[in-house]
Parts: sequence; structure tokens; C-alpha cells
Amino acid sequence: MTVAIVRFGGSNCDRDALRALQHLDVDAEIVWHEDGLPADTSGVVLPGGFSYGDYLRAGAMAAQSPVMDDVRALAADGVPVLGVCNGAQIGSESGLTPGAFTTNASARFQCEHVHLRVENADTPWTRAYDEGDVLSIPIAHGEGRFELDDDRLDDLETENRVLFRYCDEDGTVGAESNPNGSKHSVAGVLGERETVAVMMPHPERATLPDIGGTDGQGVLQAFD
Repeated sequence: MTVAIVRFGGSNCDRDALRALQHLDVDAEIVWHEDGLPADTSGVVLPGGFSYGDYLRAGAMAAQSPVMDDVRALAADGVPVLGVCNGAQIGSESGLTPGAFTTNASARFQCEHVHLRVENADTPWTRAYDEGDVLSIPIAHGEGRFELDDDRLDDLETENRVLFRYCDEDGTVGAESNPNGSKHSVAGVLGERETVAVMMPHPERATLPDIGGTDGQGVLQAFD
């Protein structure tokens, strides 16, 4: 059983994801999108980067790759699928999750550690945490601002599908702790099934003890 890390033209966090998963003793391999998914795929990571140079919109071109049909089919069957940063953009563009990720409110690329508050601890991605836990995980994006119309966002909140929210170190949510202007400070959301998630921060960069801390390990443990 293999976790497939799907590499598109312009992906650059696939090796980070591979190393992080291997550190957790998860069998994983990088798969070129045109080659399709292995027959024994037990999970999928859509990694960060700048697929196709972010032309049209970030993630829009990669979302049209035929491999995404396979990813959607696996997601519908309950196979864990995680999109990170550019992978989150691909996930939203391909309909795996609601909403869209667009240009940061600052109109600048931002690379820094941020704090996230766990909003729903009853999912495969957050089972290692408690609701309200505050994590330190890095971001690295220029188009990370989460947008969704108010009515649909209210539904998302009611359905408890907001996974993480940007916050201060003490867990307080507000404009000062929202690095990109995301609506409702949303940093990660679930698809229609809790086994599908996208998030803008990089848990794979907060998994190895000597590099970036280990607060992101719990997210990747969903693939155990």
C-alpha cells in the first residue's frame, strides 16, 4: 500500500513530503502525473510548488490533468487525500474541496511560521490533536487567501468542515494573526468526506525534528 505524491510540472515540495512521510514510516513514492496512480495507492498527497507557473490561476492547469479524475475517484471511495499549498489550490480548482485560494491581501509572497488553531479534532488529519490546540507550521505562498461566498462559508462552519484557523500564539483569532487575509481566518478545510482535506500551511515542513519542529506530524499521521 503506497501513498502517491503527485508531481506536476512546477511541483517543488514533493521531496519534502516524501521525506516527511518516510520519517513517519509511511510507504510513499513520488508519481509523475502523466503516469497515473499506482494500483496499490492507499493515499494521495498533492504537494506544494508552482504547478505550470501558476498560469491562469494557481492550481488551475494541474487540476485539468487526467490524474485528477483518478484522485477524485479515490477520494469518493474514502482514500485519504491531502492537498498542501499549491496542492490545496489544485484541490479546490478540481472540486475536491469548496472555496478558492487567491492573492494574499498583502499582494506579496509570504514565507514565515504561523500559528494554527485546531478547529475540528475529530478527523483523520487532526486525531493527534485536541480541539483548540495551537500549532506552529510554516507558510510559503503568494496566493493563499481563502475565499468562499458567505452562505456557503456559513454552511461549511455549521458542518464543522473548517479544519484549521490562523491564530495568535495563545489561540486568539483576529486580523493581526491572519497572514493572507483568508475569510474567517480559514487555513484548512475538509471536502465532503473527512478523508479529504486541503491546507495552505506546510505540515511536511514541520515534521522532521531538526527542521521546522514537529507540530505538523499529526496531520501526516492520517496516512498511517
